[in-house]
Amino acid sequence: MTTPSPPQTPPPPLPPYPETPAGGTPPPFSAPRPPLRRSRTDKVLGGVGGGLAEYTGIDALLWRVGFIALVFAGGTGFLVYLLLWLLMPARPADAAGPVSAPQPAEPRSPVPGVTVAALLVVLGVTSLIAWATPWSPGPVVFLSVALLVVGLGLGVGAFVAGRSSRGPLIALGVVLAFATIVASAGQGWLDRSRGGVGDRTYTPSTAEAVRAEYESGVGDLELDLTRIDLADLSGPITTSINAGIGDVEVLVPRSADVQVDVQNGVGDADVLGDGSQGGFFPGTGGQRWTDDGTPEIVLTIESGIGDVTVSRG
Repeated sequence: MTTPSPPQTPPPPLPPYPETPAGGTPPPFSAPRPPLRRSRTDKVLGGVGGGLAEYTGIDALLWRVGFIALVFAGGTGFLVYLLLWLLMPARPADAAGPVSAPQPAEPRSPVPGVTVAALLVVLGVTSLIAWATPWSPGPVVFLSVALLVVGLGLGVGAFVAGRSSRGPLIALGVVLAFATIVASAGQGWLDRSRGGVGDRTYTPSTAEAVRAEYESGVGDLELDLTRIDLADLSGPITTSINAGIGDVEVLVPRSADVQVDVQNGVGDADVLGDGSQGGFFPGTGGQRWTDDGTPEIVLTIESGIGDVTVSRG
């Protein structure tokens, strides 16, 4: 007797495939974009470039080349990279969790990539012009140019469809804006700090030995003019002092008529016993030129942080 075979179970139905659009190309699939984090796998120094690449889809090499270009463009690359390192948290170690099912998504917008490319080109051209000409732009100029390019990219991205057309540029624009504000606020201090670091004392013995300008970056500065013989002057001794951080002390002869102009940011000013910012101060000696209304010494003092004292020796 023949045993009947068991009934066969029909195979499960295949999942429905997304409908093909009119153009004949199936819709693209992509995983959700990860949050902005420093990368743990693609990193050279802190994972900032790798994290920006994962977030924007722009190759990490382009981001690193951009930071290097900013380093040579007035040193701003250090500041921007440091800010991103501090503001971007590291990706968690267990971030590689279950991957969600792919979902249809719009094509990625080309605006961020084109903007970064334009940013590198503009910064490169600016650096080349600065190298080939006497023009010496500071960090504020390079940061402002970079901010302008990113702003133009944001304006174009507002009219171009596609994913990630504005988010990465907004993040980059915020960092550049903050760096520009910091660089602008510190530009005056940087200009003053070029005078060097350390205390300085100057004691010229003749009018010809007095410099037209004395500079000090960080440290106290003392200028002693009491050794100068005022009897044979052919004209007033004119000098200026530019100090960044530190006290400034100037000693003038007791018999000299002195014209003083003081501009200081943070600190007290004591000009020949007067708390004002300067003026005309006649000498106290018995020589014939004393108190004739014409100064023998003209002082201009600019100080950032520190006390300014002008006294008679």
